[in-house]
Amino acid sequence: MSKKSGNTAQIHELLYQALETEAGGMQIYETAIECALNDDLRKEWQEYLEQTTTHHSVLMAVFETLGLDPQQMTPGRQVVRHQGESLVKAMKMAKQAGDPAAAQLVAGECVVLAETKDHANWELIGLVAEKSTGDLAKALKQAHEAVEKDEDHHLYHTKGWTRELWIESLGFPAVLPPPEEVKQVETAIGASRAEQARDQMLNGRRA
Repeated sequence: MSKKSGNTAQIHELLYQALETEAGGMQIYETAIECALNDDLRKEWQEYLEQTTTHHSVLMAVFETLGLDPQQMTPGRQVVRHQGESLVKAMKMAKQAGDPAAAQLVAGECVVLAETKDHANWELIGLVAEKSTGDLAKALKQAHEAVEKDEDHHLYHTKGWTRELWIESLGFPAVLPPPEEVKQVETAIGASRAEQARDQMLNGRRA
């Protein structure tokens, strides 16, 4: 089966949005870390901040290879920047409200929102790499392989943390660190299985 060249302008748009997502992600993690009360969660987010900084560098290398201007602003990229700034603002608003536990929950939700977009970006970058040829395919394949596992980890583990912190705040027994963390989940199927195993893990702790 021959590979189609794809819509070059939209592929570039995806890359502009992905670069902006990583840049905004660094600010989001810096703010989220300030809201983290749980030591394990704070350590996790510090690790994600370092990885997000690396992901930004990986994309900058892709831009250099493809001859794209990393400063170019598109309407879509502008929306992504606005969303990132809004998430940072939401966390700061929650922190200023004076309830640290509530601010930690908001931070978790903001990270999940940001990582949902980030994860989608990299899934699409992987698809473009698979469907393309030449320098584009090579550059995107290398970038995708360097980043994909981290992105899965960031999304599924933070979703687990946020769910368990919410459960704890509601006055019910929580699994902390969450099952996703304990089982080192890296896939959507693994995340689903980990969530299903939480009651068993709770019972095991009570035994």
